[in-house]
Amino acid sequence: MEGPFWIDSHTPVHRFPDVAMAMEEPDGLLAVGGDLSSARLLAAYSQGIFPWYSAGQPILWWSPNPRAVLYPSKLRVSRSLRKRLRKREYRVSLDEDFTGVIQGCSEPRSGQDGTWITAEMKLAYQQLHEEGYAHSVEAWYGSELVGGLYGVALGKAFFGESMFSRRTDASKVAFVHLTRQLMRWGYHMIDCQVSSEHLASLGAEEIAREEFIQQLQTLVYQTAHPMPWRMEASDSLLADIMNP
Repeated sequence: MEGPFWIDSHTPVHRFPDVAMAMEEPDGLLAVGGDLSSARLLAAYSQGIFPWYSAGQPILWWSPNPRAVLYPSKLRVSRSLRKRLRKREYRVSLDEDFTGVIQGCSEPRSGQDGTWITAEMKLAYQQLHEEGYAHSVEAWYGSELVGGLYGVALGKAFFGESMFSRRTDASKVAFVHLTRQLMRWGYHMIDCQVSSEHLASLGAEEIAREEFIQQLQTLVYQTAHPMPWRMEASDSLLADIMNP
């Protein structure tokens, strides 16, 4: 492929090129342009595509190969994280403060000047949240939001977008709770997009893009868990982890 597909004002919201057409360098760049309407975002996710770009750039659409995923049954909880869970220092919730979570995720990390979660992205995912597709997981220390993550759910697949921590292991605790909850609800895969040491420590693995798309085509058409999303009690949810 010589370059990415250009999306203009006449391109139907559901139309993306086959992910096999994605560039090898940079890995996974598939298309440029378009908008962040709910219809286009949902069409993208259902085809294994996600937006990722910085302020001042056009919208860039990606489908990398390999793809990082985590199967809930393969969640890995280290001894130190298990110890943190037993302390119960964080309360974990679902969809209590989506705005706060995406704001936390958009704040620059240590050593970074900016963020890829632009104002346009915040508005788009807030809209998806209001429509019941985007969800947040919050970690609370008392009344303070100290960590969490957000993502998009389609069928029985969850597409993780970003996470943040303001206290030690807050995002990991939130992620463990989410993973166990999704497993109880019959969700079979969490899309982690691109591998990282942080995600690998929790059990994420890389699979070929072709395999990812094959699994996705089955999962996104299964019946999603009904709204509203609420987290079950920690003791029940994490019993096998906290008492191995």
